[in-house]
Amino acid sequence: MSEEDIVGRCIGESTPSYVTFISKKMPRVGEYVVIEFDGRKVLGLVTFLVRGNIAISSDIYDPEIIERIKAIEGEDYYIRGVVRILGDVENLEIPKVPPPPGTIIHKATRDILGKIFWNEKTGIKIGRLISHPDVEVYIDANKMISRHLAILAVTGAGKSNTVAIIVDQLLKIGGCVLIFDMHSEYVTARFENGRVNKIRPSLNPRLLSLPELEILMNIPSNAFIQLRYLRKAYSHVKELMQKNKLKKPLIEEMKLYLQALLESGEDKKSKKLASQDRSAVAAVLNKLDDLTEKYKHIIDEKAADYLNVIHLGEANVIDLGSVDEDFADVIVSHVLRRLLSERKRYKRFREGFPYPIFVVIEEAHILAPGDRTTLSKYWISRIAREGRKFGIGLCLVSQRPKAIDANTLSQVNNMIILKLVEPTDQQHVQKASEMLTKDLMDYLASLNPGEAIVLGMMTKIPALVKIDEFKGKSIGQDIDIVGEWKKALEEEEKKRKDEIVERDEILGCGDW
Repeated sequence: MSEEDIVGRCIGESTPSYVTFISKKMPRVGEYVVIEFDGRKVLGLVTFLVRGNIAISSDIYDPEIIERIKAIEGEDYYIRGVVRILGDVENLEIPKVPPPPGTIIHKATRDILGKIFWNEKTGIKIGRLISHPDVEVYIDANKMISRHLAILAVTGAGKSNTVAIIVDQLLKIGGCVLIFDMHSEYVTARFENGRVNKIRPSLNPRLLSLPELEILMNIPSNAFIQLRYLRKAYSHVKELMQKNKLKKPLIEEMKLYLQALLESGEDKKSKKLASQDRSAVAAVLNKLDDLTEKYKHIIDEKAADYLNVIHLGEANVIDLGSVDEDFADVIVSHVLRRLLSERKRYKRFREGFPYPIFVVIEEAHILAPGDRTTLSKYWISRIAREGRKFGIGLCLVSQRPKAIDANTLSQVNNMIILKLVEPTDQQHVQKASEMLTKDLMDYLASLNPGEAIVLGMMTKIPALVKIDEFKGKSIGQDIDIVGEWKKALEEEEKKRKDEIVERDEILGCGDW
């Protein structure tokens, strides 16, 4: 071990979890170190640094005094820092006793870190260590998918790039990925290891559940009479479907049933409809009309089941950029409900959706909000709890972590957290996950674009990572507003000149 490799020496009181050290050199926050004591090598992470000078204390208020002290002592200062103990380098077990004062702390070698962050069998590469750029970081794909993942950051910090890198790496190993693309970012992506399977947003009414229909029709949960007659119409058409007697489109059959009620003025039990019942039936009819008009380009009785158009080894992208939030909620909940049902069926009977799948949910704070109920929130939560058993993995992506349902976020055992500035966002994530300790949380605001804290069961130890840059077609980038203004202005100027030339030619011909 050379002098260059020495970071500092332990001082004061240490614990099996944290060590304070003093140094004359400036290490980096996020740098990995090794402490040797009691015949073992223990890995640590520098989480805090402060630089000071004993002679220049904080109770000096005259700048000239500071200048005189510096003239005498020069650039003399000390470095004090804190190392978080990560565990024995061989098995990452936390030692039972702390290192003694005076113990040397030195830099972790590339060989030690390479063994920890390399995973040949089930690993996918996402980047390199910030403090050790020569060390590649691999995460365990099995544990990422089975234990779910959250990618959280402010806008512009690199969420879309991170998603693209992970998706491309999963395609490299033949994975099945489904992306709910809320802003049409991924439909034009070009992945190196697989093609994009663009899936048009559509719904087959015959596959809809009653709650999904209620949301699309915008029937409030307290409109009890409307809901009662909607259920009657829904049950009627489902019964016709079971008997193979449904001759018209499902929504049309529901309308016919409700119209018959209005015309006869009584239900099947020959009970006359009260005025409020007639009003409710008429309201349901109107909302069915509104439904077919509002979503006439999306509702399609010939539309295939989504599960039949998802392909293995491809990035399956459901483009939700052109639909409103209600319709997006219904599509996401519909697909998740069908996936969970069919994966359960496959596990029991070898019939259903035949392979595991990784589901990426963009704008997770919209689909699984903490302050209101959505169908997607229910099914996201269900899969977060049960998906591991049936091979369904979730990836929640959001720039507003505090708006995500806390119970759902707490089910996620892996996180890639890029720059997060707002304290309430940081605190919300920390409450949902014990993995994000205060020392790591304090580091979030200082991350540069593309840098992230990676933690959870998919990595052996917390990692400060520079995420690889996606080499395919750019996604999620900010619009060059100034550039677009300039281009539009040039086009307008050219158009104006062309009009002047054309006018002059017409006038010239007239004079001749």
